[in-house]
Amino acid sequence: MLVGRNLLSGKRKYLGGLLLLMFISLICVALSITSNDDFNFTRREVLLRRIGHEILLQSGDSTSRVLPVKKIAENEYQISFEHAFTFQPDSLVNTTQRLLAKDPLASDYVVNVLNCADASVTYGYAISKNKKDDIVACIGRRQPIACYMIDITFKPTGITTAKNAYFLAALLFLALGGFIFFRSVKPRTDLPDSQHTGMFTLGAMSFDAETRKLMINGKTIDLTRTETRVLRIFALSPNEAIERSRLQKEIWEDEGVIVGRSLDMFISKLRKKLEFDPNIKIVVIRGKGYKLEISS
Repeated sequence: MLVGRNLLSGKRKYLGGLLLLMFISLICVALSITSNDDFNFTRREVLLRRIGHEILLQSGDSTSRVLPVKKIAENEYQISFEHAFTFQPDSLVNTTQRLLAKDPLASDYVVNVLNCADASVTYGYAISKNKKDDIVACIGRRQPIACYMIDITFKPTGITTAKNAYFLAALLFLALGGFIFFRSVKPRTDLPDSQHTGMFTLGAMSFDAETRKLMINGKTIDLTRTETRVLRIFALSPNEAIERSRLQKEIWEDEGVIVGRSLDMFISKLRKKLEFDPNIKIVVIRGKGYKLEISS
């Protein structure tokens, strides 16, 4: 039984260590993904400011400022300017394509140039990683000087979705792994070796439940079938009180009847056969039952 418990304890420790390692790995991966995302998005904002800078230069303005880029939605950014300016659509298209090509997360996006006064769309176009899906029109018409904002919406890259799916799959894997391991280490009542072999050591005596014999110093003492059944119950729980009702139930109930005073008779017979070892006694526990006392 001790070996079984040690094995169970070892498996539980192994499972706990494995789950802890997997959990730490998930945290590390999550932090790595989050860190990379933050870096890429910060880099994107720098590229957007660069777009604004070049658009001002192309309009002949080298002194006014590009205002801080605003993130107005999960994948939508807005470039604002300090003063009014003019722009050439083809230059705007070429500039955004050239600079956003450096953004690994910006394969598809839509650009809208908005009028500051009423947020109406002055000019717009769409760029896709598949050139045939690009939508670019009216690139030859220079726009008048006005207050403009450039709104750029990026197609979701699936990073967030993939990340959520990754964590869901990882959690499911952890749950499955835990279920499998806990099933494999499910506590069970391990029987002592004596229950498998039918051999018991009682003080200086050996008790063979299979052949119904007691042995001590080369002497063999035969037991009846009922005596063997009684002694086996005691041998499985030495130095423990056994209730009288339990003894009666386990010995005679299978025969369809519980015999009352017969138990005392078999206990008396067993006492005489155990007298060869003075360290073994069957004692009465008043109000409860009997106990096989084995002195060391």
